[in-house]
Amino acid sequence: MEQYEGQRDIILDDLRGLIRGEVRGDVVFRQLYASDGSIFEIRPLAVVRPRNTADVAACVQYAAEKGIPIHARGSGSGVAGESLGPGLVVDFSKFLRRILYTDQEHVRVQPGVVLERLNAQLLRAGRLFGPNPSNSQVTTIGSVLAVNASGSRWSKYGAACDNVSSLQVVTAQGEVMEFGRESLETPEPDAPNKAVLVRQIADLLRKHRTVISENGPKSPIPRCGYNLADVLTDSHLDLPRLICGSEGTLVLITEATLRTQPMPRYRGAALLLFDSMDKAARAVLEILPHRPVACELMDRRHLSLARETEVRFDLLIPAETEAILLVEQEGDDPEQTRSQLHRLVAELRDDLRLAFDARQAFDPDDIGLFWRLATKIQPGLFQAHGGARPVPVVEDVAVSPEILPEFLVRVQNVLKRHQVTASIFSHAVQGQLHIQPFLDVFNASDVIRMKRLAEDLYEEVFQVAGTISGEHAIGLARTAFLQRQVGPLYDVFRELKTLFDPHVLLNPGKILGDDPELLTRHLRRPIQPLSSASTDAPYPPESLLAPESLLAPEASLAPDAPMRDLVELQLDWHPSEVAAAVADCNRCGMCRLQSPEMRMCPLFRIAPAEEASPRAKANLICGLLSRQLELNALTSDQFKQVADLCYYCHMCRLECSARVDIPRLVRESKGAYVAANGLPLADWLTTRLDLIASLANLARPAANWAISNRLMRWLGEKCLGFAQGRKLPRVVSRPYLRRAARRRLTRPSRRTESKVAYFVDLYANYHDPQLAEALVAVLEHNGVSVYVPPAQRQAGMPAIACGALDRARRLARRNVLTLAEAVRQGYHVIATEPAAALCLAREYPQLLDDEDSHLLAENSSEACAFLWRMHREGRLRLDFKPVHATLGCHTPCHLAALEVGTPGENLLRLIPGLRVHHIEEGCCGMAGTFGMQHRNYRTSLRAGWRLISRLRDPAIQAGATECSACKIQMEQGTTKPTIHPVKILALAYGLMPEVEALIRSPCNEFIVT
Repeated sequence: MEQYEGQRDIILDDLRGLIRGEVRGDVVFRQLYASDGSIFEIRPLAVVRPRNTADVAACVQYAAEKGIPIHARGSGSGVAGESLGPGLVVDFSKFLRRILYTDQEHVRVQPGVVLERLNAQLLRAGRLFGPNPSNSQVTTIGSVLAVNASGSRWSKYGAACDNVSSLQVVTAQGEVMEFGRESLETPEPDAPNKAVLVRQIADLLRKHRTVISENGPKSPIPRCGYNLADVLTDSHLDLPRLICGSEGTLVLITEATLRTQPMPRYRGAALLLFDSMDKAARAVLEILPHRPVACELMDRRHLSLARETEVRFDLLIPAETEAILLVEQEGDDPEQTRSQLHRLVAELRDDLRLAFDARQAFDPDDIGLFWRLATKIQPGLFQAHGGARPVPVVEDVAVSPEILPEFLVRVQNVLKRHQVTASIFSHAVQGQLHIQPFLDVFNASDVIRMKRLAEDLYEEVFQVAGTISGEHAIGLARTAFLQRQVGPLYDVFRELKTLFDPHVLLNPGKILGDDPELLTRHLRRPIQPLSSASTDAPYPPESLLAPESLLAPEASLAPDAPMRDLVELQLDWHPSEVAAAVADCNRCGMCRLQSPEMRMCPLFRIAPAEEASPRAKANLICGLLSRQLELNALTSDQFKQVADLCYYCHMCRLECSARVDIPRLVRESKGAYVAANGLPLADWLTTRLDLIASLANLARPAANWAISNRLMRWLGEKCLGFAQGRKLPRVVSRPYLRRAARRRLTRPSRRTESKVAYFVDLYANYHDPQLAEALVAVLEHNGVSVYVPPAQRQAGMPAIACGALDRARRLARRNVLTLAEAVRQGYHVIATEPAAALCLAREYPQLLDDEDSHLLAENSSEACAFLWRMHREGRLRLDFKPVHATLGCHTPCHLAALEVGTPGENLLRLIPGLRVHHIEEGCCGMAGTFGMQHRNYRTSLRAGWRLISRLRDPAIQAGATECSACKIQMEQGTTKPTIHPVKILALAYGLMPEVEALIRSPCNEFIVT
């Protein structure tokens, strides 16, 4: 592809003139598409995101004229590198994601539709699309068809090829065709080119009928290479079945008509526990006659990680368990389903004594917990410490289930021979094994070991007539071994490829390829800290990474500033920690999920594009640390645009199975950009809201008038960037710190126990001192002495979120100095603002990394979490008076990030008469000051629309949340007030009766005291 590098700009301009979709060729954007869920990395020439079929056809026609390869891509979650390549990557996931129509038995979809979203819609009609690969929450239908995915329930629903009726495709010549079950006797007269293609394919299959029947795998999933079996009859050619599994090497799919099945009425699941892997494998043979819908085998390593991940698994799975079989049965009669599962368990546990124990579940929530073992835990293996991590390179073999016990012994022998440990997970009913050896792909000796391991393991597969590709793609990982697998059938594959793609432009090098070293040819580059022994190197030496006395904060450089000046800016890199955070990301793409039970990334949820995903941020930092991107890319506008698609909610870190710290990577990235380019005015103002609030307090009548005046709001939007439609809190006459000083709360107490230091932060100080007074009243009612350190400043979360790290660090030092001294005096620090509590617990230790910051983190809590802990310890008074109201309780993202559960909601449930509805509708979308800015206002409302809609339920009188930003958003879309749980507690204690009126009052603007 080197010949096209110098013509990239011309190619981009040409494509932009031909299609309505997006065409991107900048180095930052191409880096996002250089990797997927595999161990490979290839940066494409450009990325095309078509809006319709016409765009796809025009792109293919142009590429055919120029001889440029094309690589189709969905969510990029594949583990074999099938979507990677040096040509044009065509991303179907952004625009082509519509469900076009449904009927009683079929659904017509575009290829970018996520499988889980499709099934969520089909569920309304009691239907589903049967194949369910483990990454169904993020994988697209185009990818499901391209790899002929099957999943856990293959025994009932089959693979993708068994569930597709017709396909709209774009051929390698750029022609749009509709493929179905094509008649060989009466070809379509208005599609002559298709008729010729159908005839040629039929002739090819007839000619090689014997070769096809004799050289395919003998496993239950006869999948390896092109699907040539069972596609030709005397009168018809099933082209959709042929296309399934072709990995974008024959045609590009633009629409698909799929067959759907009725949802099972009743389900039951059992966990069978074994004290050896051998017993579990032998048990599979006894389970087969029971015809289970699914049977999953998990090894000890998988189970150990599950116990570490969730307490419920620790209780569910005894420590002596070496393997588990998860078995599922379905039926139309509940008693029949139960009895089938009971008989199976009794036979395996009581009669044959293979399983030493079993757990059974028939409730959907309990069944869902069992399946979390199979679907959620595997990515967490990537948290392994050290260089060796699970490598998805030989993890898709399949053999006949009857020989599974014997074959597992062969697998263990191969692993022992190469001195490699591995995680083993199996769809046991179909004899499919996911084997992930722990190797370091950045270590030369491990790379050699990986190749030899693959050769030896595949040789074992060939000896038992299995397949090296049972469910996932062949891609870059297995193409070099395919000819050995299929023998003479390989030449038939070549002839078929020539019929469809004579110039080899569609995903070249996959399935068919002549490179014997392809497995190791395009491995990801090693990650290294941004350090160098020489200041002449293009990356900063370690001694210059975070000096104490450098340029002023947000200082800007001239556009032509030399790299040395860039190096001398205050970049907050912690080399080894950042490199470790990046290495933890295996690019599996699970951060792209949109299912309602998880929040993950609120911005990706409303704008599902690759650059919005958390994975994109890790990819860019990885590009820097692996020297794929120059350091100056860090301070480019393209890099900043991607980094800005994170508003620092921490949900991706919390919900990622590998716990990759994406927020930290984003903070560091934005910090580098701000250090080089400075802050925009709107960001500069949001980092100094304490200054603005104090000035507004001095001119309170004028400030509050301006907040409610339409003209002043308009001017604020045009001049300062604040959204004129946003409801803003009024400024109070006396900040709480002054009120606390009047009450002498700013003086330390001489008590030796039951005392807290209150970190007030900005909102409670200047806009809602009633909240601070309620907290103090509740604590004192419970015998807790309160101290309000007078020297405290705002927490600084807005500065952290937008990358003003120099200012954030100054605020952190001031607060740590003040609050750590209080901790040494015996105080426990609490905050009513979750963002402030998160700063104390997580951000300050990362920003400062000193003894005092860690001391403070260990001795700080969010206020409701502190009160709930008092209740659990029996120290919270329960003399509550009834409160007759109905509240909708929302958990803020920053509170969830503290991993303390829902303490505010738990406290409210202690109050008699109070009805509490838990509202789990994702992030509110406000994200601190993000939603205040005009450029983000509509995005903020879209992100929070589900929450706002729930609050509009007439049964809910008011909202409740601990976060002031969430309160602003919740009151933005309704006239119902939103109240902090601490205020409700004060009302229930009889300490603050005025809160009763607050619950009943419509709220068009904030009510303050």
